[in-house]
Amino acid sequence: MTASANAAPRGPLFFLGFTAIAAAVAATAAFASVALSLAPWAMFVGWVAFFTRAPSAREGAASLATVLLGLVFGVCAVLALGALAPILGKGAIVLVVFVVAMLVVSLRAAPVINNVLGYFLGLIAVFAAHLEPSLASLAELGGACALGSVAGWASHAAQRRLAA
Repeated sequence: MTASANAAPRGPLFFLGFTAIAAAVAATAAFASVALSLAPWAMFVGWVAFFTRAPSAREGAASLATVLLGLVFGVCAVLALGALAPILGKGAIVLVVFVVAMLVVSLRAAPVINNVLGYFLGLIAVFAAHLEPSLASLAELGGACALGSVAGWASHAAQRRLAA
């Protein structure tokens, strides 16, 4: 949903139409996720990422890039935990999270890909999925997040048309 849709009251039919667009796109994206054997919850990670910046195709693509990098960082973190846990025990999580957080928060200074929320959404997706750390897992989660980001853009674009 965009701020412009809330700026001027347009009546209950506008409100209903605006809401129905988001619901229809969400339902379609959820169905597509299931049909493609992707987790609908992971699709919604991409949807949320799209709206972490001003909604546009350009900003949405940049946000999706940060989610995808967050997925990569998450897989690396899982691999590092597996390697360090036998040595450091439960202390491995402290070291791994510290290093990953330093990297992710430092990227706030990077041009274009400075969306810290996007990185953390990718990290959350990896840890929530409980998948084996692999390229196949990255592809599965990345595909679901990409689908969600495109769905967020489609919802926004359709709502803008309604508001015009």
